Amino acid sequence: MASAVACGALPGWVSMLAWGLALWCLCGAGPLWSGSHEWKKLILTQHWPPTVCKEVDGCRDTLDYWTIHGLWPDKAEECNQSWHFNINEIQDLMQDMKIYWPDVIHPSANRTRFWKHEWDKHGTCAAQVDALNSEKKYFGKSLDLYKQIDLNSVLLKFGIKPSINYYQGESVQTVGQIELCFTKEDLHLRNCTEPDERLSFRQDAWLATGSSTHGMMVCEDGPIFYPPPAKTQL
Repeated sequence: MASAVACGALPGWVSMLAWGLALWCLCGAGPLWSGSHEWKKLILTQHWPPTVCKEVDGCRDTLDYWTIHGLWPDKAEECNQSWHFNINEIQDLMQDMKIYWPDVIHPSANRTRFWKHEWDKHGTCAAQVDALNSEKKYFGKSLDLYKQIDLNSVLLKFGIKPSINYYQGESVQTVGQIELCFTKEDLHLRNCTEPDERLSFRQDAWLATGSSTHGMMVCEDGPIFYPPPAKTQL
């Protein structure tokens, strides 16, 4: 289990959830496949809108549930630049996509921008797996895994809720992203790291652009602030 998940203010996450997860905080405010596109696991990444919107004007920070950021192969990006995103392929998923996979950072009429980014960067690599080898399968399976995990309900079950209270006088990390890892072969939950392996710093360019000047990094031991949506803050 990755040591990076032991994040002070949220004791017991690892043992309670029994998942290999990674917690990320906002700190401070050619051929179809090639050797460079090999990967071993999938990472279902969810983000918390009030945190990712901390420094973005017009961001949708009033959402009160964790939303999908993406389903990412761990060591591959942009595997097939000729496989262009086609919104018509996921029309049947549109209702769920708008609810569970919204573009919280860029509130524009063109909501497909975010999904195109995730397909181009991550989906074309995930398509190495038969269960994800089309746009509809990639986005549909991502939604299925999101609902299967039901992170929002699990956190509430264990009393982990957003709060306006935080640790006065201390340097506080603000939780913004949670990653859950799945096996490549059968999409079962697995540890995010191998024994004695540390999580490497990874930041999705989509989140960094126009967002925090510091971006996300793996949470360290110490206090963690889990902020409520803007509409609930007093």
